[in-house]
Order: sequence, then structure tokens, then C-alpha cells
Amino acid sequence: MHLLRATPAMLVATLAACGGELEAASPRRAESAPLLAALADPAGPATGDLRSGRLPAARARLEASLASDPDTIAALNDLAVSYSMEERFDAARQLLDEVLTRGGAREQQAALVNLGELYAVDGYLTAAHAHLASAKAIDASRPEPAYALALLADARGDRAGAAAALREALESDRSGAARRELAFLYPEERLHLDALVADAMGDATTADARWRELARGRFQALAQAAQRHLEEP
Repeated sequence: MHLLRATPAMLVATLAACGGELEAASPRRAESAPLLAALADPAGPATGDLRSGRLPAARARLEASLASDPDTIAALNDLAVSYSMEERFDAARQLLDEVLTRGGAREQQAALVNLGELYAVDGYLTAAHAHLASAKAIDASRPEPAYALALLADARGDRAGAAAALREALESDRSGAARRELAFLYPEERLHLDALVADAMGDATTADARWRELARGRFQALAQAAQRHLEEP
């Protein structure tokens, strides 16, 4: 007997029927160190809505895309990002697992970055690193995994590792286009990346302002990282 595999459209319908409940917090959530999210179709029709926080509109566009063509796996990844932005992490993981199963290299890389983000949000930083390293192994020329690895290393107090990963990301992203196409679940993630990049560019004034703002943020690991930069420039 053959088992019927759920299509992306079936998955989306099932998840939508579950409503918008938030999942229970991970027992490790106190160690949360959120990073960034990667869009598989940064030029897609829902990108502007995602970046502006218009999540219902973004979901409507992505779900319409999947309804018309269930093989648009990039839309499935980006829909998972929209769920993550609402802290519907279990729903996001289900979609990302499907992307890993059915997507091409570009979609798989984005999904691994986003799964790394979810592990980092849950406080499982070693698992987050493993997913990001796997993402980088798919295509080391893409800067998104390196940006995420830089943020993760910095959150863990590995200043040298963060600097090395950031240099690699900036070298691959000289125009800054990939950095502008990233998505962020929380404002602190953007602050963290902006601060690291400003430091790397020698913009001490901007870096100092971003570190001070991050030090007042809600995530202890990121606030501690910011404080280290302020105390040990």
C-alpha cells in the first residue's frame, strides 16, 4: 500500500486550520539568541509585506502562489518565515522540513538557515550552529549562513569567530544586497547585525549606538554580547 505524501498546499491548509496559537515556550528559551531569517525568494510578491510586518497580506500572497503551483517551494520557505514572525514555530518547522525534502539547493540552504534560527530562538545554540554549518556547506559563496554564524558566534562570546564569519559574509556580499534581503523575527536581530557590520566598517559612532540599544533589549544573550562590546571595544 502506498502512503499519500502531503503536498505543500495540503500542509498549508492543515496549518491554517490550527489557528494562530503560540506554542509552549522551550525550557531553554531563557538562553535564546535569535539570529536572522533567509527568504528563498527575496524578489517575490510577498517580500515587501513580510519586511513591513504585514503578515496576513504576506501569507495570502504566498498561499495563493502555492495554491496555483504547489511546487513553488521557495514560497513554502517564505511562508514558514511568516509563521516564525508570529512565533508559530511548530508550524514553521513543519513547512521547513518539507522544503528540505522537496526543495533545490537554494531552497534547502534557506530552510537550514531558518531552522538554525528556530533552534537559536529556543536556546539550543549547538544545534543552531550545526544547521548553519550545513547550510554553508551547500553553497559557501552565499553570505546568509555566514551572517548568521557571525551573529551566533558573537552571542556565544566568540569575538574572533564572529569577526571571521562576518569578513567572509561581507566579502561575498560586497554590494550589501544579500544583507538588505534578510528578514528578522525580532528588532534585536537587526540591531545586532547592524552593530557588527558598523564595527567591521570602522563606524564607531553607529556601532556604539546600536550596541547600547541592543544592551537594553529583551534577549539576555544579545544584551550581554552588546555589553561586552561596550566594555571591551
